[in-house]
Amino acid sequence: MSERGPATTQLPAQSPPVDPAPTGVTKHDPSGGSRRGLSFWSGEGGEGAKRNLALIGVLLALFVIGAATRSDLYSNPDWVWANMLSILKLASVVGVVTVGMTFVIIGGGIDLSVGAIVALAGVWCTTVATQSFGAGGMIFTAIVVGVAVGLVNGTLIAYGRLVPFIATLAMLVAARGLAAEISDKQTQISQNGVINGIASNDLFGIPLLVYILAAVGAAGWVLLNRTTFGRRTVAVGGNPEAARLAGINVRLHTLLLYALSGLCCGIAAIMLTAQATSAQAAMANLYELDAIAAVIIGGTLLSGGRGTIVGSLLGVIIFATITNLFAINGLSTEAQNMVKGGIIVAAVLIQQVQFGTLSQFFRRNNRLTTG
Repeated sequence: MSERGPATTQLPAQSPPVDPAPTGVTKHDPSGGSRRGLSFWSGEGGEGAKRNLALIGVLLALFVIGAATRSDLYSNPDWVWANMLSILKLASVVGVVTVGMTFVIIGGGIDLSVGAIVALAGVWCTTVATQSFGAGGMIFTAIVVGVAVGLVNGTLIAYGRLVPFIATLAMLVAARGLAAEISDKQTQISQNGVINGIASNDLFGIPLLVYILAAVGAAGWVLLNRTTFGRRTVAVGGNPEAARLAGINVRLHTLLLYALSGLCCGIAAIMLTAQATSAQAAMANLYELDAIAAVIIGGTLLSGGRGTIVGSLLGVIIFATITNLFAINGLSTEAQNMVKGGIIVAAVLIQQVQFGTLSQFFRRNNRLTTG
């Protein structure tokens, strides 16, 4: 009689785990639809939607505060509509910069040079030589300058292995200095009526600047959510090593992210030049802080790997609304900046509690410098 040891015992093969949501639908469970809906709200898509709804709630709260403090103004529907357009117009330039910043931060980087790039592109496109080529030449120059500086940032970070914070901080100083050198520290007037008309003309009662913001935001949303480029951006920001092992050229993608940020800065330079009908080396001051703050308020993780274009644009509009609210109530800019600073700190602390983003951010940069 033969003995069977434990080594000959056959264990049944383990089947792979099955997602409970599809199982419910397959069995034609009447509650399958509602379960699928609940699954969405508890998943990443639902988190983004809830975050955006919360931001809309903040905007409504700011509207209520405005109506309570200046009921004489908010009782006039025409003034309310004109004020809403004014807020969107105020947010348009920073909003375009923020779209590019959103991609950079989702991809695990940061760009402190966006304001300086806007200034350099604006100064370069308003030189006498450039303006002689007309509106097309000015637009082309601003975009090329923005993309070129973005490529320099991307090259230093992706191939020079510099920490994004250091590389873009150096570019901030260098670009401001070059803009001052080109303009001889003088304000350069835009003489082109087509460019200046971008800020002064309306279409169906809505400023052209708002249409440009909407177009850039829509293009950014499609690029992030409906293309391979967007999926790779999330992958690179979430785990660059895993993205590399999956076949993504992380260095090239990082380079393209900073070029995209530069492209947005070039577009913003034309918009800001149109608003001021001039350009100077000091223009777009602290735009980098406004853009980063709007991205963080919009729910993008500082460590990368998660974020939405809609949330970032809502963050821009919230800050523009706060600025407008302080202006109509005659409050000081200093108080406004303190409130903005408090909002930024609160948003980062909430992210830190939820995701540990600050520790992830610094660990990532340590790997970049020592790897």
